[in-house]
Amino acid sequence: MPASPPGRPILRMTDVSRDYGDRTVLRSVNLTLSRAECVAVTGPNGSGKSTLLRLATGRERPTSGEVLFDGAPVSEDDPAVRRRLAAVMDAASFYPDLTVREHLVFVALAHGLGRAAAEEAVTRALADHRLAEHADVLPDALSSGQTQQVLLAAAFLRPHDLLVLDEPEQRLDTAARAALARRLCARKAEGTAILLVTHHDDVAAAVADRVLDLADLSEAAGA
Repeated sequence: MPASPPGRPILRMTDVSRDYGDRTVLRSVNLTLSRAECVAVTGPNGSGKSTLLRLATGRERPTSGEVLFDGAPVSEDDPAVRRRLAAVMDAASFYPDLTVREHLVFVALAHGLGRAAAEEAVTRALADHRLAEHADVLPDALSSGQTQQVLLAAAFLRPHDLLVLDEPEQRLDTAARAALARRLCARKAEGTAILLVTHHDDVAAAVADRVLDLADLSEAAGA
């Protein structure tokens, strides 16, 4: 799947709804996201934020409507999509016998970096995410904040035209949140599109070009 032509959104959601049995979680959501742009998704718990991200990444299919990644239906099973989309969602999952550094090197190698380039990129990622002192630690020994930093480091190591993040700032302190916002702004300036769920106004204000408030959609649907 080649890079999207100038002017074509990398992600388009058209009249997307998602039902679970007789419960409607999302109704008639419309969203476009272009390169070098960030949309922050906000709303109260239960408003469908995480569901929207699962639809955007192809982990779930909408009950109705259409989700396109670079002009084609999105599917998590499509290798072309996986090569261009990185996400931090759901619970952490690690190989228990690999250290933090080994995990990150594995990710870098799996996504096309050579050994020397992978080692260099991982060393930089460890420093960026305040993990250098924990590089040789097993995942079970990490704090929740450090675990979150490992997940973010792995996502940033992957090649991506679209970065999808579900509350990436959770369990991070104020300084780490600010560093994350700077890192996201830098990626956006390089052309990455970012779809972000956040509960922190400071993160949204620093990174987002637009905000999609699902509370507004829920109120409109119930009117």
